[in-house]
Amino acid sequence: MLHHARDRQLDGLRTLAVSMVLYAHFFAADGSHWGHIGVRLFFVLSGFLITRLLLEARSATQYEPGTALRSFYIRRALRIFPPYFAVLSFVWLVNLEQARGSIKWHALYLSNFWYALRDEWTPWILCHTWSLSIEEQFYVLWPLVILLAPRRWLEPICIALIVCSLAYRFYWPFTGTPSLARDLLPPASMDALVAGALLALYRARSRTLPHWMRLSSVPLLVTTAILMWLKPLPLSPTLAWMNWIGLEVLPLIPLTALVGYCSSGLRGAPGRLLEFPPMTTVGRVSYGVYLYHPIVLSFVVSAQPWIPFNVSEQGLGRLIVATTGTLVLAAISWLAFEKPLNQLKRYFPYVPPSRLDPTYDAPSATAISEAAQMQELRFATPLGAERCPPR
Repeated sequence: MLHHARDRQLDGLRTLAVSMVLYAHFFAADGSHWGHIGVRLFFVLSGFLITRLLLEARSATQYEPGTALRSFYIRRALRIFPPYFAVLSFVWLVNLEQARGSIKWHALYLSNFWYALRDEWTPWILCHTWSLSIEEQFYVLWPLVILLAPRRWLEPICIALIVCSLAYRFYWPFTGTPSLARDLLPPASMDALVAGALLALYRARSRTLPHWMRLSSVPLLVTTAILMWLKPLPLSPTLAWMNWIGLEVLPLIPLTALVGYCSSGLRGAPGRLLEFPPMTTVGRVSYGVYLYHPIVLSFVVSAQPWIPFNVSEQGLGRLIVATTGTLVLAAISWLAFEKPLNQLKRYFPYVPPSRLDPTYDAPSATAISEAAQMQELRFATPLGAERCPPR
């Protein structure tokens, strides 16, 4: 099975990203921006993996766009829908935080529009689904681009989308007071998703990252750290907007470079840490970790009278108890629910084996199916939401 060290490191990156989200929601009293850095890392990973997967399917002999598209959507549904709709059903059944009125928006993967239109995080219990909605909106459209557009158009399309996303951010100073729409509508996240896609397209023809990317990553990281330090300080509206722009844009290149390094196998202690079995294990179940963590937090807070730690507020007690509960629930969900359903994906290969020409030296249907199985387990993980306020 195609499960190399480089793919284990991508699992490790997922653990890193979801840990940032848990830190922001369970520990950081000021709603740390680390959670949003985790969001951006998730988006880059998703864009990279979905594009790499579709490019491999497209390279197979006797490739048919209709077959590949149908298989992609069915396999995505098997991976994402069951636990997602199980969560929505549970929230509707017990009516957590009076969330029934908005369930249809979440069921249609329009959570980002629900919160943007109302400009408030109500109901809080489902606020993390804004990022799932953006990913699903991306999943619907992006395969059509990768599988149907001429190959020579793909990189220019990516660059154009990134430019449009940046222009969207610079438009906001002319709209008055910032609102949730600034962060939740699809253009606000398209740059990170498409940056990962552009990385996959570049890596298809080169094993090394561009020289400018390697040189700029460290200075951009240092600048990002300075902006994160300035974020809690009182700033004028203009400086606050510049700080927001910087924290949105500057980390993008370092995060993309990090995914690029890990996709080819990061060496030394960082690579060994990302391949450490607990890191890769959490990475494989990070979809469940993200999906269940607000519900676990809700029950943990309700159970405060029976818990000897302070879990009613952000802090170490909440981090320990809520993280432990989330990991246990995610592991049970994976073993008893998600993994058996994922095994059905073998019936929906991107290229039917009977259609392959054995004399053609291209990825086989079996190889594509196995690679897809491993990659899909990674980019299924939805994206953390530092934008949700701490409970």
